[in-house]
Amino acid sequence: MPVRVALVDDHLPFRERLRALLQRDRGVEIVAEASNGTEVLEIAMATALDVVCMDIRLPGMSGIETTRRLLAVRPAIRVIGLSAYAEPHYVEAMLDAGAVGHFTKGDAGDDLLRAIHSATVAHPQFGAHIVAPGIAPPAQPSAASPVSVDAAALGPRELDVLRLIDAGLDTTEIARSLSIDPTLVDVYRRNIARKLNPKNNR
Repeated sequence: MPVRVALVDDHLPFRERLRALLQRDRGVEIVAEASNGTEVLEIAMATALDVVCMDIRLPGMSGIETTRRLLAVRPAIRVIGLSAYAEPHYVEAMLDAGAVGHFTKGDAGDDLLRAIHSATVAHPQFGAHIVAPGIAPPAQPSAASPVSVDAAALGPRELDVLRLIDAGLDTTEIARSLSIDPTLVDVYRRNIARKLNPKNNR
């Protein structure tokens, strides 16, 4: 059964090029296109989607916020970020919102096709020009330095990771428990530390 894909980009010529590329693969079916976040949220409520290729910069609601809202209502969908930008903070923001990968628009070729087919694999997929987020040692909560935990600030997967941290598991054990890549665990750990220890943020 083909992977059912939606393309979200407000630049029609790029969307047409991307559609033409993906349609060469019989294992991919383009079932919807959208030019902004509101459109894709409406599409997702009415159409069965497997993967959404999401531009970061969209008119109105950003692709990052759209990804967050989309996965809140359709958590089984896999989002792959697309952007003209390769800087790590864009990549981190998309991963934090729940995306499973990120590619520059210049990388939108065979690597993106492979990522679409493997989107259900729970490790992040990056284009050749993406600088993967650097991982700093995470600041962990401790009895000696308590933090004010605002659960509303954390996403569902971040809460899962936090519970396992509190249970004493290390990065490798957390990755194994959640069936995700250790690199992604470290991204979540750093995001948790940033959100729960705002005074330590630079």
